[in-house]
Amino acid sequence: MKRITTLVAAGLLCLGMGTASAQEEAKSMGELLNLIEQGKARDSQEARRREAEFAQARNEQQNLLRQARAERTRQENESARLENLFKNNQERIAAARQNLDERLGALKELFGVLQTLAGDTQARFNASLTNIHYPDRGEFLVELGSKMAGANQLASIEDIERLWFELQREINESGKVVRFTSNVTAADGEEISAEVVRVGLFNLVSDVGYLTYDPQTKRISELQRQPEQARYTGSAADMAEATTGPVAFGVDVTRGGILALLVESPTIKDRINQGGIVGYCILALGAVGLLIAILRFAALSTASRKVTAQLKRESASTDNPLGRVLAAYESNKGADTETIELKLSEAALKEMPALTKGLLFIKVISVVAPLMGLLGTVTGMIKTFQVITLYGAGDPKMMAGGISQALMTTVLGLVVAIPMVLLHTIVSGQSKKVINILQSQSAGLVAQHSEKTH
Repeated sequence: MKRITTLVAAGLLCLGMGTASAQEEAKSMGELLNLIEQGKARDSQEARRREAEFAQARNEQQNLLRQARAERTRQENESARLENLFKNNQERIAAARQNLDERLGALKELFGVLQTLAGDTQARFNASLTNIHYPDRGEFLVELGSKMAGANQLASIEDIERLWFELQREINESGKVVRFTSNVTAADGEEISAEVVRVGLFNLVSDVGYLTYDPQTKRISELQRQPEQARYTGSAADMAEATTGPVAFGVDVTRGGILALLVESPTIKDRINQGGIVGYCILALGAVGLLIAILRFAALSTASRKVTAQLKRESASTDNPLGRVLAAYESNKGADTETIELKLSEAALKEMPALTKGLLFIKVISVVAPLMGLLGTVTGMIKTFQVITLYGAGDPKMMAGGISQALMTTVLGLVVAIPMVLLHTIVSGQSKKVINILQSQSAGLVAQHSEKTH
């Protein structure tokens, strides 16, 4: 009971607080009552309005739902209709293709071959040198290939005859040498007008050498580097300058393949550069050895000639080793045999250094050169394995530098060592020839002197 009394008091207090603000405008209790009744009327009208709006929105949502369901039904019906139409069209297409195959009969194989031939001919003509003079045939071949590939239109007799004509003309052009004037891109990039000679389907040449044709840009250009062999460049110049008569010419029947290999093949200078620092050292060592061998061979040949001439003379001449040995004998004729022998041996030994000078160095070069080649081989293989470690073994070009150095240094070492061995043999033979003459003549003089004293 006490709680109810408390709640009633709180409600009256709230009512009193609500009416307290209204009393600011109301002058009496009657006016306050009217204001309260008017407020209740306005609240009732607002509630009815909101209920009407909610009912209207609900009706609109139901209409939209009905429309969406109707649209879904219509779309399902349309999908079913299209599926039936697609199925019927598939059956009609299959029937039409079967009817086409039956009507074509043996011609079907003919048109298949014609389609393949048109595609192959288009690819061949695009890369052919005759495309310079007949550029319009590519459009016809593209159109014919598209027609045959579409399978919706058959080739006509005129198309077949045109294809046969183009093939026959290509065959005829393969046996002709045609001279014409065209713009040529020089090796330095400059565009010039030059007289060009087309040799069948194989090569283009001018007075500067072989030319190349780019089917993509339709441009004629000079090769960045002509073949090193003079017989090829010479034959190209002869072909460009000739007007009548047969001309010896290096024809590349692969249409540029062999020529590209000749151009890309490294020259002797390129091979030497591949050897690197080790290769240069080997060649320098070989050059020094060759120079020494030539000088020593010339000196020993001169000494051999003078010794041979001395053998034919009675008097001793000091301009040759044998003459100096004989002079030593002449100056000691009065001595005993042992003294004579010692004097002649001394004179012969004095001549030995001049006769054997440089031979040891040539022999050392013949041994060191292949060892340096082996050194270059090892360093080149180390470089190759480093490349494999970094980039793998998938690209052979990445390893080509190390392999080239490894092989070329070995080749250079053998190229230097083999001639050095031969030169050492020749020069050493000349030296031994002169030394044997000195020794034999010294022994003969000793024997002659011994016979005279006894």
